[in-house]
Amino acid sequence: MSSPDPIGTLQEALTHTARLLDREPVLAAEQAREILKAVPRHPQAMLLLGIASRLNGEGTAAVATLRSLAEQQPRSAQTHYELGLALGAVGEAEAAVAALRTAVGLKPDLPDAWRALADHLSAAGDSAASEHAHGQSIRYASRNPRLLQAGAALVENRIAHAEAILREYLHQHPTDVAAIRMFAEVASRLGRYGDAENLLARCLELAPDFLSARHNYAVVLHRQNRSPEALKQIDLALARDPSNPGYRNLKAAILARLGDYESAIAIYADVLARYPRQAKGWMSYGHALKTAGRIDDCIGAYRKSIEITPHLGEAYWSLANLKTFRFTPAELDSMRRQVSRSDISDEDRFHFHFAMGKALEDAKEYAQSFEHYARGNELRKAAIDYDPDENSANAARSRRLFTREFFAERAGSGSQARDPIFIVGLPRSGSTLLEQILSSHPLVEGTMELPDITGIARVLGGRKTKQEVSRYPEVLAALSGDELKALGEQYLSQTRIQRKTDAPFFIDKMPNNFAHTGLIHLILPNARIIDARRHPLGCCFSGFKQHFARGQHFSYGLVDIGRYYHDYVQLMAHFDEVLPGRVHRVIYEQLVSDTESEVRRLLDYCGLPFDERCLRFYENDRAVRTASAEQVRQPIFRDAVDHWRHYESWLDPLKKALGPVLDTYPSVPQL
Repeated sequence: MSSPDPIGTLQEALTHTARLLDREPVLAAEQAREILKAVPRHPQAMLLLGIASRLNGEGTAAVATLRSLAEQQPRSAQTHYELGLALGAVGEAEAAVAALRTAVGLKPDLPDAWRALADHLSAAGDSAASEHAHGQSIRYASRNPRLLQAGAALVENRIAHAEAILREYLHQHPTDVAAIRMFAEVASRLGRYGDAENLLARCLELAPDFLSARHNYAVVLHRQNRSPEALKQIDLALARDPSNPGYRNLKAAILARLGDYESAIAIYADVLARYPRQAKGWMSYGHALKTAGRIDDCIGAYRKSIEITPHLGEAYWSLANLKTFRFTPAELDSMRRQVSRSDISDEDRFHFHFAMGKALEDAKEYAQSFEHYARGNELRKAAIDYDPDENSANAARSRRLFTREFFAERAGSGSQARDPIFIVGLPRSGSTLLEQILSSHPLVEGTMELPDITGIARVLGGRKTKQEVSRYPEVLAALSGDELKALGEQYLSQTRIQRKTDAPFFIDKMPNNFAHTGLIHLILPNARIIDARRHPLGCCFSGFKQHFARGQHFSYGLVDIGRYYHDYVQLMAHFDEVLPGRVHRVIYEQLVSDTESEVRRLLDYCGLPFDERCLRFYENDRAVRTASAEQVRQPIFRDAVDHWRHYESWLDPLKKALGPVLDTYPSVPQL
């Protein structure tokens, strides 16, 4: 019998080693080393040894093997891909990105490489590049020509074309998980997160180990403010891939939303140890530090972001948004140089304008300050879709529906729980100060601006596209007492995750909930509702000066914000008429002028005994997430009451839009 063919024997050994990788990577590494003893520097054996070493947790050895192989075979996309994974495992994040870029440059149709690249770019804070890489991973996830066409359409943002292809394809192939995931991406890009959620749940039902789909599922849940569910999904993904930077970055964001800032900060710090030159990563770290009250560290993080990327306007605005921070003349000059460039994005530009408006306001250069605020608002408004007529129409619909008779017929409905205290009104109206005062009481816990009431209203409305008319609020007329009670219990259940103490009361400070006062009364008739109101010109101009991280699209034009304030006052006056005494109003200027009297009135309304700690609210070290975070960590800030007067000569459009509500505002006591 002749000896076995050495080539055949080698191929069999390589095939056997490859089979061992998933099941027994230790044995796979041993087998690969034996092959390399017989055939030194054999490319496939080196590749298998590198993969096995990474899977065994021997990251340094994996990198050494794969770097040597990459030098030997510089045109091997698979080698650069595996090198990228190994580099990521040992924390060499920038080198990992470079290796993965090389891999997809050599062979674009590598969905796993694109996906790994997207994860690293996401962790580094480069959301635009991450989204592109994510789109490419979807594009190449299937070799089916129809799915390739749909993937190409997604990458090019031709959403309608991608949707048409995928709808037809899934009609014929309803269990194709790659197609289901792509269709979920279409729904997500259109803002139809409920549809995306259902598609991804189906995808994971068919393929529980489809990690990319599970990551997408967590993202969609996070975007719907379903933080506990999102956390569960990302933890499942991390159990399979614990060092994945994209997964870790998402977990930090979810934890921050849940109020676990220390854990979020720890994750951000670890990510930055791996990605030290990522400006947006430092900025996210700064946001978390700010909320936790670590202001010196926060400022340091923002300045590090600027050091890395001097044209990152959002980092300068983040400093300005601390409200108590003052720019140096050198920093103001740096902003002037950056904003004069022709090659920065509109997003960077409007952030610079808002930041320069604040810097020049602090320098008492009010004319230049207003010019920058106006230019920032103009740029921001061009990028959003806000219809003031629609907002006015929605307020009118609520006034028509919610009559005295309507509420009388439903008396006794809803959950009888007394836990929630809602603080409503407009942003920049003093609501954060009220929350800080109340949360200093031992019986009250402050949470944050909770999205749950808005979410319930959105579901009731059933609106899936901008063109559809919402069924809300009229749909409330058809709900039984039991259904209203169930909605109240749903709210309490959803918000329980935000409560960290045993205090019997908690605060929901979402200002826009004023539009849902009727809903709140129906589903939680014993909840307290506090209307935080500030002088129309002071409140509206303060909102105009503010760039909001999300939402509040009415605030980027003096006319729009004036109309919004007018609609708000009309609606709250209506509830004063049909539900007398139901809403407690706090006038900001009166709170500043006679703090103790106003605090006593507030506590009486909430059924709480007076507590001196409510007057020393600035000693409360709780996390604060809003733009007023630093201001409420100080005693009453009297100087800001009349700041708007420095800009009064430019506020005629606002005065006209406000109309009679400006003249009927309560008289302001002399401060």
